[in-house]
Amino acid sequence: MPLARGSLVAVFDAEDLPEPRQLRRAATLFAASPPSVACLQASLVIDNGGLNWMTAMFALEYAALFDVYNKGLAAMGMPLFLGGTSNHFRIEALRDIGFWDAFNVTEDADLGLRLARAGFEARTFASQTFEEAPAVFGALVRQRTRWFKGWMQTFIVHCRRPMRLFVDLGSRRAIAVLAMFASGLFGPLLGPFLAARMAYDAIFGALLAPVAPFEIVLSTLWCCLAIAGAVSLILPLAMGMRRRGLTRFRRALIYLPIWLMMLSIAAWRALYELWRRPFHWEKTEHGLTMRGAVEAEIEVDPFVSREEPLFDQEAGA
Repeated sequence: MPLARGSLVAVFDAEDLPEPRQLRRAATLFAASPPSVACLQASLVIDNGGLNWMTAMFALEYAALFDVYNKGLAAMGMPLFLGGTSNHFRIEALRDIGFWDAFNVTEDADLGLRLARAGFEARTFASQTFEEAPAVFGALVRQRTRWFKGWMQTFIVHCRRPMRLFVDLGSRRAIAVLAMFASGLFGPLLGPFLAARMAYDAIFGALLAPVAPFEIVLSTLWCCLAIAGAVSLILPLAMGMRRRGLTRFRRALIYLPIWLMMLSIAAWRALYELWRRPFHWEKTEHGLTMRGAVEAEIEVDPFVSREEPLFDQEAGA
């Protein structure tokens, strides 16, 4: 950053394939946006999703994250936990908050929350960046371990003074952030145990046949929690799959229980690493699979932009 001389800065991973018009598009949006808009996040799209069930699930998860969650959060004015790539920033906003946290292993998620706490906005915009997903189970677990550990670090840093968090973000946005932390961390950590206990109570206990009033209340709460959890898990995947045109990957959803178990393993590994080696960064090796597998199936060249011009003045941006 000390070498940067422009007013805008973009971050891309080395293996990324951004659409050709993305930089011009981001510059145009910044020119038409108020100074409070500090970041524009493009959508990440997995382009090797057709290799196996893991890359297919990764593609569906990214579709849910970038085409459903992030767009919804941005539309509601909520903080975004940024992805680590295809981010476009006003450099003055980065200077105001001290740039990235060098010790956080998901410095992107932390940066998104710090921007929000400083009064800046992050928005999504209609551009794609193609990315490669890990195709081996071990690599996938290691990658998710780092992501979970970074989320834990971000949670600890930003929640060590809860009242200040509410002052900076306001009650509505602070509650939303805490809900995202709770679902993103405690879900993978405790989900398998809660599911196992619920299955046991349904088969051997009184979950489905309560007698006492207190048992009826508890059983109702348990069943509502299970139904709401299933809907909140599957509905965004289905919406993202439809919006991104990934219905050919719908069979990968049968592996969702294995995927959730993988997330649980990674979350517990992250908790252990947070204790033993909090700043260790397990890098993900790329360039190991054939790219463009998704686009090849629908005969679309990933290097040809499908973006439409935003404004008449885009040509001069």
